[in-house]
Amino acid sequence: MENLFVQTMLDSRYTNADLKVRVDISGSAELRIDLYDPSKSEIIFTETKTVSSGQVEFSLPVENPLKWTAETPTLYHLVASLNDTSFVAHRVGFRQVEMKDGLIKVNGQRIVLKGANRHEHHPKFGRAVPFEFLKQDLILMKTHNINAIRTCHQPSDVQLYDLADELGFWVMDEADLECHGFESICDAALSPADRALPFRERQLLTRSDAAKWTSDNPVWEEAYVDRAKQLVHRDQLHPCVMMWSLGNEAFFGRNHKAMYKWIKSFDKSRPIHYEADIYAETMDVYSMMYPPIETIVDFAKDDSKTKPLVLCEFIHAMGNGPGNIKEYIDAFYEHPKLQGGFVWEWANHGLLTKDETTGEEFYAYGGDFGDVPNDSNFIMDGVLHSDHTPTPGLIEYKKSLEPVKVVSYTSQKAIIVNRYDFITLDYLECIYAVLDEGKPTAQTGTIELPSGIGPGRTAELTLPSIQTEMHRERTLQLFFRQRSATLSLPAGFEVAFEDIPLNTPSIPLTLLPQSHDKLVVKETPTLLTIQSPNTIWTFSPIHGKLCSLVKNSHEFLALSPEFTAYRAPTDNDAPQDGSDWKTRLLHLAKSRARGCTWDTRNDGKTFVVQARQRFCPPVLSWSVDLDITYTFDASGALAIRVKGVPQGLNLPRTLPRIGLTMELPPSWAGGNGGGGGSSAPAVTWYGRGPGESYRDKKLSQRVGLYEVSEVSQLWTEYEYPQEGGNRTDTRWVRFTHAGGESVTAQFADLSGDGKTTKARQLFDFHASHYRVADVEAAKHPYELHRKKTENVVLRLDAAHHGLGSGSCGPRTRHEYALLTEEFDFEVLLV
Repeated sequence: MENLFVQTMLDSRYTNADLKVRVDISGSAELRIDLYDPSKSEIIFTETKTVSSGQVEFSLPVENPLKWTAETPTLYHLVASLNDTSFVAHRVGFRQVEMKDGLIKVNGQRIVLKGANRHEHHPKFGRAVPFEFLKQDLILMKTHNINAIRTCHQPSDVQLYDLADELGFWVMDEADLECHGFESICDAALSPADRALPFRERQLLTRSDAAKWTSDNPVWEEAYVDRAKQLVHRDQLHPCVMMWSLGNEAFFGRNHKAMYKWIKSFDKSRPIHYEADIYAETMDVYSMMYPPIETIVDFAKDDSKTKPLVLCEFIHAMGNGPGNIKEYIDAFYEHPKLQGGFVWEWANHGLLTKDETTGEEFYAYGGDFGDVPNDSNFIMDGVLHSDHTPTPGLIEYKKSLEPVKVVSYTSQKAIIVNRYDFITLDYLECIYAVLDEGKPTAQTGTIELPSGIGPGRTAELTLPSIQTEMHRERTLQLFFRQRSATLSLPAGFEVAFEDIPLNTPSIPLTLLPQSHDKLVVKETPTLLTIQSPNTIWTFSPIHGKLCSLVKNSHEFLALSPEFTAYRAPTDNDAPQDGSDWKTRLLHLAKSRARGCTWDTRNDGKTFVVQARQRFCPPVLSWSVDLDITYTFDASGALAIRVKGVPQGLNLPRTLPRIGLTMELPPSWAGGNGGGGGSSAPAVTWYGRGPGESYRDKKLSQRVGLYEVSEVSQLWTEYEYPQEGGNRTDTRWVRFTHAGGESVTAQFADLSGDGKTTKARQLFDFHASHYRVADVEAAKHPYELHRKKTENVVLRLDAAHHGLGSGSCGPRTRHEYALLTEEFDFEVLLV
């Protein structure tokens, strides 16, 4: 047997099948085809033919076979035998892929590709990936709701396709073809006028010229078509392969058309993709890389587009990010012509090595081996770290890809939608729990899911009756879990969740009991000392700074609170908003004192210091004028209110954050750094957690009550150091000293009438052992570790700029951007 070709054709109702088998034979023999059922216990069809050299075809009718999909990967077993002495066996999945009604359909149904671009990578062995490591990759995909793989930018290890058949994945199988470098040659040769063109126009011009080297050069046709032949001949037996891809970033020319033509002559059963055919002149689908959401929505609304769109690369996952994933996924389900995409990319490509000085292990990237030229850390752009453990980006991607979504709710009802393509929700159960101010209560149970909720269908859930209180936040948590185990998911595994706020009360700040004592204030020319029964503050009116906060003999401050607006740039910041921050010298901006006044109020129970400062870089002409009011209360509470007015020329368009930065002594760090006997957690907070979160990357982090025993546990270590470890939507955060004393931070809602107790306001906090400048300067974690401080570097932020995916894609969306505008916030320390 020289070749075995198998194709499954379904009837017009997608019920019964015709199994097409074509075998190439050398010599004469008796050829038998046996088709076994999925359990291999029964032959459901057999046929024998006496053949001589050449090609022989079989057509085997199969009545209502179980269909193969990425959600129901049922496999039958085909055995071809010659004279009962030579055997070839292969698994068969009954499924039909077609372009119909302007869409990609499988077994008559539209599908959504919730995919990942996967390279072959192992942190120690490079491209030589052991089978168990490969399998773990695919299991991780399944546990994170990923249903599709693009084998960028070459066919994968043959074992991947066997696993994908078995576990259930849609595979875009890509030819080993890329010649991106010619674009650089042509771009460098552009005239000054052409170089000034908008990026897309310039790219079209350079791609046209670059294609002349090979892709549009007839001398290279045979080499191009050979790549297609190798791809298709090797992988066409696999049901998981639902689309061929002609390569990546090789421009577009006659040789791609020749590849397309040959594939269709051999295998008409699959659509063909190639992104550089930007007008889908030849290909069966449109394709894009990293478009803004508005671009794909406009495409979906354009009736002249009669083919669907697949994003072969989107949400560039480099470093801390990507942001705003949800908006893309929602667009895929709102607009039928948008049929999904593949996150770039699955894993970082770092190789495990050691620092020659310290022996500390780290994951090396371009340039670390003396290699020139190189792409530096541009290979560190996956939703997995180089050791193939999930980054926070993968956790967020999983949340966006959930197969069950709550689309609306009241206090009594919730409407859910099934986002699977083929199966009902009958295999899931819904568990609920109730939180009171973030704490689990005894109210738990099961919510009945209506049976037979089909793909794309909605259903109404009856929610349990739960009492709420005016001044306490209550949340209903829903968990959607597997009733029974599958090949990739254990019983009880959570595939989706949702938090439903049962009330949205205006909750007063938590205050300390009022004191009957008056504050004791001592003044010197350089220092103010304010004392309550349990707290002593010292303040420098010369510098306009709080110097010390001693609570019950425990010093809370190692460095004064200061207004700051910078963060260590993320990979997604660097070419977009981060470039603007650097140009405007935001990283060099500091506060300078402009004046200070103070007075005693409220019959001696309150002392108020008003400091005027200017926040600005050492050069340029922009600034932020600050009015900072410190209100010391006899109860031991301190309120710090900051009003800022940006002004001047060349202001940054956005700010990374607005808030206060201070440092706490090591005794507040927990663990060995604490040096005391307290068993209390070092940090406790009510907000999103347990992992990091940002305004456009937070939906995977549930609102609840969380704690860590050491501040170091809050840090997110990216393989290229950058901003990480922020927590958003915080209600309050408490820091506990080794001796048991604690200080709680809250933000005040300033929209009230001022006559009642202020309500609490959501905020961000960040606590670590690393200063921003040190994070920014480091290129590897081991370099950053050398700069670790024993102090706790604490940020309390009123607002924080989103992340976006600007390292190779759109910058932070407007609704998540922190624009440079006037601001007013108040921090309460109790």
